[in-house]
Amino acid sequence: MTDDSRFILDPATADLHGDNERLREAGPLVPVTAEGVRAWAATDYATLMAVLTHPDMSRELHHWADRHTLPPGTAIDRIVTDTSMLNAEGERHRRLRMPLTAAFSQRRLNGLRPRIEELTARLIDRLASLPADAPVDLRLEFAYPLPREVISELIGIPAAHQDDLHRLSDAIAQVGGLEDSPALRRELRELLDRIIEERRGTPGEDLITDLFELHEKDGGRLSEDELFATIELLFIAGHVTTVNLITNAIRVLLSEPDQLELLRSGRCPYSAAVEETLRWDSPIAYFPMRYAVRDVEIDGVRLRGGEPVLACFASAGRDPGQYERAEVFDITRPQVTHLAFGHGPHFCLGAPLARLEGEIALKALFTAFPAMKPVALPEELPPLDTLLGNSVRTMPVILGPRAR
Repeated sequence: MTDDSRFILDPATADLHGDNERLREAGPLVPVTAEGVRAWAATDYATLMAVLTHPDMSRELHHWADRHTLPPGTAIDRIVTDTSMLNAEGERHRRLRMPLTAAFSQRRLNGLRPRIEELTARLIDRLASLPADAPVDLRLEFAYPLPREVISELIGIPAAHQDDLHRLSDAIAQVGGLEDSPALRRELRELLDRIIEERRGTPGEDLITDLFELHEKDGGRLSEDELFATIELLFIAGHVTTVNLITNAIRVLLSEPDQLELLRSGRCPYSAAVEETLRWDSPIAYFPMRYAVRDVEIDGVRLRGGEPVLACFASAGRDPGQYERAEVFDITRPQVTHLAFGHGPHFCLGAPLARLEGEIALKALFTAFPAMKPVALPEELPPLDTLLGNSVRTMPVILGPRAR
């Protein structure tokens, strides 16, 4: 891992998939620098799968030999220092994750479907009230508010705090005027902490109540710090990546009319568009970190104990060694697996909810506005300025008249 052979990952790149193609050409594990951090990047599907599942690769920060060199306030810093189940392993991970499985069960999702459809219909009505021939930013006005409202209800955010909370989460999702920053993240955490404290005496049908009950029943098996960190993780992770999923699907479907016609004609289900978007344009670009617990060899590369590995989800989704015509968006593909939600014990708990929201949102949008057109070419849209997320900051369209 010499400096002259190291790729510099640019969070503001305008060509993420081009960058990833060059990374894959350099090898399955490539030395990179990301936000000032020296790491290995797992670039192809098989290698990423190996990193995600290898018993000698861990998410626990104490295994990182150079953790003291981590620059503060970066996206990597926020992720790797998180104290929720995100970075737990073994029994602690199972203890933190178990209380949440019921919240994302099929039964709970079946109960949520009518509410998601209702929220989607309300957003469609609002879009239809806007001038049909004026540009509308669908990331701001549609892809973002739907998952934000759903996760707020699922967690149990009181209505009195939702405006303030949404103002702060706007910046994290990169919509609106605020910019994400360490100070904003602190303000968000303080607000969530206040909300959690207020909810102690007001039980309801939501995750905050479920977690408080577990905390009391099990004699603190879920500590106060773990409880707060879990709720904060669920709020942020529970909607921001879904915003990217819906935005990315809208962008590609508007640029691929033949694919869109397959959906509108009923020849392909909208779930196929969701899965192909997850593969072809993963909502997550790069995700930190796995650490080698001891010296280990993966795909012919020797990792020293304590070295970090960055997961390249967007790159793995276009790995030509895994997918035929990997660079082509094709919703008629035979069902294929992808790693957009991770794999193994850390597989995303919210994956079924994200899939459901994506399917409902896309079907409603493209049914309601059959003449919708993009305002700009896909490559002209400004990318997110973040190492983690893969999407665009704005998705302007001309909606056209609503279907009758």
